[in-house]
Amino acid sequence: MDAFGNYEPSEATMFWDDRAKSLEKQALEPIKAFEEMRGHGFTEDNILQVVVYRIKDIPEYQKLFASVFDKPDAVSVDNLAKAIAAFERSLVTNNSRFDQYMRGDQDAILISEKEGFELFKSVGCVNCHNGPMFSDYKMHVLGAPENNKLARPDAGFKDTFAFRTPTLRNLRFTPPYMHNGSLSSLKKVLEFYKDIANGKECNEHVSVQKYDLFVRELDLSVKEMSQIISFLNTLNDTDFDKTIPERVPQWSGHGWQYSIIITVLVIVSLCSCNTGNTGVLD
Repeated sequence: MDAFGNYEPSEATMFWDDRAKSLEKQALEPIKAFEEMRGHGFTEDNILQVVVYRIKDIPEYQKLFASVFDKPDAVSVDNLAKAIAAFERSLVTNNSRFDQYMRGDQDAILISEKEGFELFKSVGCVNCHNGPMFSDYKMHVLGAPENNKLARPDAGFKDTFAFRTPTLRNLRFTPPYMHNGSLSSLKKVLEFYKDIANGKECNEHVSVQKYDLFVRELDLSVKEMSQIISFLNTLNDTDFDKTIPERVPQWSGHGWQYSIIITVLVIVSLCSCNTGNTGVLD
């Protein structure tokens, strides 16, 4: 999404390393990933078909898919992706205090938060964090410190150690931060930016010379960090659907696929699966 709110859903950048385009393609990757939903006993090549077969074994899901997609035998990998993407597009949080302020409510945010917003723009944060989602969706090399809990470093986009600019919405609910969760608080994030702006090397795999030009210009005092964090907290919004289904269609088996069954239930039975929905999820 650009600074004017325009985006092409089929080309929407997904994941920190831009390895998938569109929510439909993103939706299937966690199912295929060993560390997330696939687990032992299945290969990346066959897991999606296994999921489809098991969902087909549940008559209620057969009916739900047929109703939503308006054809019999509608349970398929493609429709599974469409259903999950439709649900994800319903997770829109556009009524934060900052949104209210931008719509004209001058009292929605405090004076200190307004000052933080002005600093956010003047020190250069806005160079990358812009537009409705506070992201340019581009790849940048920052040299974030490695997470010692990970077996190997993540080399990012095409092994360049570049990663996509994340949204700044709902940061309160998404720590730890950076692509690998190496920084535990917003204060540590801003301290990291101050360090790299001063030429400090924080990752042995990324030399200072490779740092993005924008971050080299960022210089913050402790007071300014506090003001910017105050502004960032105005971007939090809990006003989204948190409905939990009272029941889920039953399958006779057990195990990892239960998570998928719940996901599909929420999608198919609680959402319209309207492909015209233009909500955006990071």
